[in-house]
Parts: sequence; C-alpha cells; structure tokens
Amino acid sequence: MKINDLLVKECMILDLKATDKKGAITEMVNKLYDTGRIDDKEVFEEGILAREAQTTTGLGDGIAMPHAKNKAVVKPTVLFARSKEGLDYEALDGQPTYLFFMIAAPEGANDTHLQALASLSRLLLNPGMIADLKAANTADEVLSIIDKAEKKLDEEEKEVVEEVEDAPFVVAVTACPTGIAHTYMAEDALKNKAKEMGINIKVETNGSEGVKHKLTDDDIARAVGVIVAADKNVEMARFDGKKLVNRPVSDGIKKTEELLRLATDGSASVYHSSSNASESEGEDTNAGSIGAKIYKDLMNGVSHMLPFVIGGGIAIALAFLIDQMLGVPQDQLSQLGSYHPIAAYFKTIGDTAFGFMLPVLAGFIASSIADRPGLIVGFAAGAMSASGVAFGQLTDTIPSGFLGALVGGFLAGYVIVFLKFIFKGLPKALDGIKSILFYPVFGLLITGFLMLFVNIPMSAINNALNNFLANLSGGNAALLGALLASMMVIDMGGPINKAAYLFGTGTLAATVESGGSVVMASVMAGGMVPPLAIFIAIMLFKNQFTKKEQESALPNLIMGFSFITEGAIPFAASDPLRMIPSFVIGAAVTGGLVGSLGIKLMAPHGGIFVIALVSNPLMYLLFIILGAFISALVLGTLLKRKHAKANA
Repeated sequence: MKINDLLVKECMILDLKATDKKGAITEMVNKLYDTGRIDDKEVFEEGILAREAQTTTGLGDGIAMPHAKNKAVVKPTVLFARSKEGLDYEALDGQPTYLFFMIAAPEGANDTHLQALASLSRLLLNPGMIADLKAANTADEVLSIIDKAEKKLDEEEKEVVEEVEDAPFVVAVTACPTGIAHTYMAEDALKNKAKEMGINIKVETNGSEGVKHKLTDDDIARAVGVIVAADKNVEMARFDGKKLVNRPVSDGIKKTEELLRLATDGSASVYHSSSNASESEGEDTNAGSIGAKIYKDLMNGVSHMLPFVIGGGIAIALAFLIDQMLGVPQDQLSQLGSYHPIAAYFKTIGDTAFGFMLPVLAGFIASSIADRPGLIVGFAAGAMSASGVAFGQLTDTIPSGFLGALVGGFLAGYVIVFLKFIFKGLPKALDGIKSILFYPVFGLLITGFLMLFVNIPMSAINNALNNFLANLSGGNAALLGALLASMMVIDMGGPINKAAYLFGTGTLAATVESGGSVVMASVMAGGMVPPLAIFIAIMLFKNQFTKKEQESALPNLIMGFSFITEGAIPFAASDPLRMIPSFVIGAAVTGGLVGSLGIKLMAPHGGIFVIALVSNPLMYLLFIILGAFISALVLGTLLKRKHAKANA
C-alpha cells in the first residue's frame, strides 16, 4: 500500500489554523467532508475522538496520526495537514505537533486501514522526510517528498546487504498484535544496531501485510542465534535446536544490544520443540527463570479461571440478594439463595459456572506446562480436588479445594512432561497415537492416583485456612486486610498484586455460600484506592500535575470505582518513590478498616457496580474514600516537597 495512492492534493492543509487538538481535528474533518471523502462529519469525528480517548495518536517528534474506520468514509484517504507554529496535540513526548496524517478508512476496509498505518509508521522513521515536509510550500512538493521516501524505502528492502566476512549471523522475527508500528520499529532497531555491532542479521516481520522477508531453512541453519521479539504467536517449531532469545517486541526496540549479545555470545538457551506439531511446546526454553516460568503457568490457569469465578460468583450472589429482597421465613433461612424460584434459577446458573472453576484452573496450568496433552489430565486433577476423593475416603470425601487444584495442575503438567520423556524413544510411526492414547490414558491414571494422596494433606491445609478465615475478627482481620490491600497496590497488576487477588478469589470460593469473604472485600477495596487517590490529588493539588496528567483525572475516577487498579500505573511508573508509598498507606488503612469491621463481599470483581453484594455498603464506600483521601494527601505533600526542592 503506497501512501501516495491515498493522499489527495485537494485534501491537504498546508497552513492549519487551529491552535488546539480539538480545533485541529475539526478542521481536518471539515476538509474531508468538503472534498467528498466522508459524508457525515459528526459520525467520522466521533470515531476520531473515540480513538484519541483510548490513547493519543500524537506520536512525538512533531507528528500525529489520527485515524478512524467507520461508515461515514466514502473513499479511503490520508489527509496531510501542517501547523507552521505547532500546537498542543497531547503528544507522547509533550512537545508541539507540526505534521498530521489523518487516515480515513471505510467501515469494512480492514486491510486499507492497517496497511496505511503500517506504511506511514515506516516512513515516519525517516527524519529527512519529516524535515522536508515541514519546509514544503505546495501540495505537489508534499507528494514528491513522500514518493521519494517510499521509493528509497522500497530500494532498501530490496537491497541485498553484503555480509561482513567472518561476522556472526543472526536471524530475528518481530511481531506485535496489530502488526503496525512496533513490528517495523523493532526490525529497524535490530538492523541498525547489528550493523553498528558488526553482526550480520536477517529480520522477518509478521505485520499487518503478512509475513515479509521470511526466514528460509538455510538462514536458520547457518545462524548462530535466533531472536524472537514478538507479542503474539509466531511459527516456532522451525527453530528447534537453535540458541534462542524470546522477548516482547518492546525489547526489540529498547533493548536491542542486549538481545543481539545474548544471541551471539552463546549464553541463550537452546529451544526445543516436539517433532509432532500437536504437542509442540509453543514456547522457548529461554523464557526466563524457573520462578518466571511457574508464574506464567499459574497465570495461564488463573486468567482462564477468572471468568468462571466472576460470572458464577455474581450469579450466586444475586440469588442471595433476590431472596433477601423478597424475604425468607426465619425457619427457612437455610434455603437462602434458593428459596424463591427466580433465586434458585440464578443459584443453579452460578453453581454450574462455579463448578468449572477448579478444573479450569488446574487444566490450563497443566496445558501451559505440557500443551494440549496436559489439558485433560489437569481438568481431571481439578475435578478430583473438588470432589475430595482420597485413599480411605471413597464415601466420606475431603475436598482440597483451591489449593488442591493448584497443586494438581502443576502435578498433571509435569506428569505429561515425564511421559513425553519416557515415550521419546518410540518409533516415529507411533507419534500420532501418543497424543490421543498414551498421554491421556497414562497421564490420567498416574495423576489420578497421585491426587488420591495429594487430596489428604491439601484438604487439611484447606480446612485449616478456611477455619482461620471464618474465625477472623478484630485485630487479626484488620491486619490481614491491611496486608492484602497493600499487596494489591505495590506493583498494580504484577505478581504481588496477582497473589493477593488470587488469595481473595480462593477464599471467596469457600465462603460465597455463607455470605461472602472479608478477604475479598479487603482486596477489592484496596485495589480501588490508587485511581481514586489520583483523582482526588489532582483536584486538591492541581498545580503539582502536568496538563496531560490533569486530563486523566476523570478516567481515573471511573476506573477507581470500577476496581481497575491499573488506571494509576502511568503515575506510579513516572514517580514510583512517591506514588507507590502513598498508595500503600491509603490502601492499608482501607483494607484494615474493612477487615476490622468484618465487611463481606460476595463478588470477585465489579467495584461500585456490585456494591449491593457487600454486607455493609455504606461503611465500605466510606472506608474506600477515606483511604483514597489519605493517599491523595500524602501524595500531594510529597509532590510539593519534590517541586520545592527542584525550584530551590
């Protein structure tokens, strides 16, 4: 896709009159409408503003790339506009924006939209072209400048780069979920750094336009190392037996030298893939430390489990709420949640979804370890942890619950890994039968008998934990609530946060039938504090925040009340030494107060939208707001000292 195929001289604005972002967007949209490229200004502008609400398209370095794809577009177009003085477009680098490329794509034109973005991303890496565009006087000059830049880029892609004799040769693959800017930025960064380091390299891109510069078998065979800088799945089996570095695509841009050194100095691990595609590991052996691997496997199970917990838990909680609203006779309180028919329907639906929680957790932990052969064995292990069947306990079962499923998932995964090793020497003709017969049968039998033992100690631990939680009150409950609420905000979405949330959902699974979990209430309350604290701090200490930070106040208010802790991540990342301690103090106060009062929650997520499922809604909200105010006051004080010191 050539940009000049979409650029129209009549749509260019060489002297943009607007002085702010909203005015610039309106002026460009009007131009598209006046030239017949769109037929509804309001609809198209709404699309542009909706995209800007997600994150600014001001890329920095004086460039913005607003884009929308909707029904108002008559013809796919790239509008070029230039502001001679520059304007505040909320760019990522905070600097004025001079050049604008507004992409308009018809509703069904997925390829046009993505290809235009991808092509522009490549061109905008050319600083010479940007300087020429800023100085252009006519629309014809703009077309000529972009045409030359595109031809030069084509020549560079076709050019056969002469390899440096006796230099190491590396192959790489770059890919991002949308296959637009990051894919090609990582490619260019790797090529440039390799040239600087005297390394020969070939980079395959998995972008929106498909696979380009595909690596051949010969390329891979003679490479001393492989770099995969990708945030989506790429073809991995071809790298079997090669030294491989597997990192996010962002590392391909930011940590290029590190990746190239790992690929060439022999320190990367050897990647192993099964010869049978159906049992390919799908991950390289260089994915990180043992701890990181365990965390990844655990999170695979948790991420698949959470929808069952959230959906099922809220359905069960609604059943209790309906019975409470409609009333249940005192002598029938044991039927609370299923007394009235409508409540019983909600309860049945919730119980069904909830019943999948432990099998799904264990199944997807096992599948992360051993791929598809681990799934069935993991599901069975999770189901056995729920049923509680154990040696000597065939009738009087002892469910091991969440902890049993956790152990069962890892057990099932490594049993399959063991079986893969055992059956590795079988004739190749039996490869097809291993996955559909040997692994499921032997894996199920071995894991099943092991779970008969595992359920005994895990059940004891599970019961002890549940009894401890059931008897929590006063100081102990306050202390635990403060600790877990603090953990929710220390790394906001990281391993510590996930551990606290996982513990909360585990306790909820055991207590939802008895009115909810104090632990879950403390966890969610603590997680709501940081975004709310940011909103309050901006309101109280406006001058301590940049204009861009001030504009995020309302989104943080919404995210805070929605229990989306991650809304505060940009602030925490920009100044962790002041932000995170402030959040921890407020969250600890909130979690401690919730625990001390014994407030229970019957839903694992939802924030203010599930406030009716809290045992004491008024005090719960009050404690959350109090913690947010405390965090905001601490944060404001720390920021004032910071800025006073800087001024001094």
